[in-house]
Amino acid sequence: MLDFPSPAAHSKPAQQLHRRPSRPVTLAQSVEFQRAMTALAQAPTPLPELHDTLVTTRRLAAGLRLAMINRAPMPQPSRLVEALRANGLHRTPIILSPEHPCPELVDIGALPLVSPSYVALLDLSNSSEQRSAALRQKWRNRLNRARSSGLRVSRQNMALDQNHWLFAADQAQQNRRGYRSWPVALTLAYAKANKGKAKLFQAFDGATPVAAILILRHGQGATYHIAHATPAGKSLSAHNLLMWEAMTWLAAKGCQQLDLGLINTEEAPGLARFKLGTGAQLSQLGGTWVLWPPLGRLLSPLARWDRKLMSATSC
Repeated sequence: MLDFPSPAAHSKPAQQLHRRPSRPVTLAQSVEFQRAMTALAQAPTPLPELHDTLVTTRRLAAGLRLAMINRAPMPQPSRLVEALRANGLHRTPIILSPEHPCPELVDIGALPLVSPSYVALLDLSNSSEQRSAALRQKWRNRLNRARSSGLRVSRQNMALDQNHWLFAADQAQQNRRGYRSWPVALTLAYAKANKGKAKLFQAFDGATPVAAILILRHGQGATYHIAHATPAGKSLSAHNLLMWEAMTWLAAKGCQQLDLGLINTEEAPGLARFKLGTGAQLSQLGGTWVLWPPLGRLLSPLARWDRKLMSATSC
């Protein structure tokens, strides 16, 4: 059972999957994500009034419905309440996590919960020479070491196998570090519903897999979804080799941007250095907010106290 989201009471039929502009969109707002959720009978609700922004919902234990809008641009937050009303969500508490800082949400009564964090976005629209030049020196050195180590790299569609070694390794890592990611069922649904868009890159030392990266493609973008390296893989810098191979393949396929996910320099400094070593740039998200439309503007004065906290800041 997925923790979030759950079936939306006002979801549109699967054949009405929304269409997006050609620019890269985030995974959580992509038609590919919508297909995966629909395949699990948990279809999100698109908001036509806001360029088909996806809203996922779940039922809490007490029967209350909770909704979430994740990684969506919000150029006109003043239209959000109207769009929610038009789609039967005007009495539902909404968790908002905009793609960019959006302090104007206070004007519609949204309350800030968590200050903005950063993600690493890698531009793939430039040439191979430019991407190579953008690598940080230590990252490039590790890549060269991996290239000379005799590792064999494979690329294939993600197997529809919940017992795949990468899933087991990732679950063990989540348990060890105390975080939660997508359920395996959702990743497999994504692979099945979007044929060829869940790509697995693996590095082998002889016949033994020592590292893997799972990339999810969506529109003209892609997301670094799951990765793992064994101690042997780490010693051989296999992760660097796989990332370079993935970058090269995605660029050749016309992918414009690779989302490497959150940057956490305090709890995962090594992973942050790895991501930024690719030449990726930091992009500030919009933080996390809660909006309950029935309370409307009554909460606006309270929210204004934290408006500066949710505004764009320098890196």
